[in-house]
Amino acid sequence: MNHSLKTLLIFLASTFGAAAIGGTATGRSIRDWYPTLRKPAVNPPSWIFGPVWTMLYLMMAVAAWLDWRRGRNTPIGKQALGLFAGQLGLNALWSILFFGLRAPGLALLEIVGLWAAIAAWLATSLRVDRRAAALIAPYLAWVSFASYLNFRIWKLNQAPALFGQVARGQGSRDSE
Repeated sequence: MNHSLKTLLIFLASTFGAAAIGGTATGRSIRDWYPTLRKPAVNPPSWIFGPVWTMLYLMMAVAAWLDWRRGRNTPIGKQALGLFAGQLGLNALWSILFFGLRAPGLALLEIVGLWAAIAAWLATSLRVDRRAAALIAPYLAWVSFASYLNFRIWKLNQAPALFGQVARGQGSRDSE
C-alpha cells in the first residue's frame, strides 16, 4: 500500500473516530431527550441526520487528504491541516455539549467557534487545493443550518439560562 493511500485511511479513521465520539455522546439523548424538545418547523426528520453526516465526514476526510497531498510541505498546507484538526475536535465537542450534557446554550456558543474554524479551513484550503475547498463548502452550509436549529431549539424550549439545560418541551414544532 502506498504512502498516499495510507494517509487517506488515517484521515478517514480520524474523521470517523471523531464521529464515533460524537455519536457516543448523542446515543441516549437522541432517544429519550431530543424527541421531547420543541423544534423549529424546518427541523429535518431524524433519519436525515445519519446519511448527511456520514457523507460530510467522508468529504471532510477527503478534503484533508487533498490538502495534505498538495500542501503538506508548505506553511499554508500545514495551516489547513491544523484547521482541519481543530474543527474536528470542535465538531465532536458540539455533540458532547448539546446531547451529552443536554446544554443547547453552551452548544450554541461552541458552534460559533466550530463555524469559524470550518470557514477558516475552507478559506485556507482555497489556497491549497480548490477541490478540498469544494468538499468543505457543503459542511459549512450544513453547520450554518445546524447553528440555526441549535438557536431555535434553545429559544423554543425556553432555557432558564444560557448555560443550563433546557426544560422539556412537548416535542412539537413551532409554526414560524
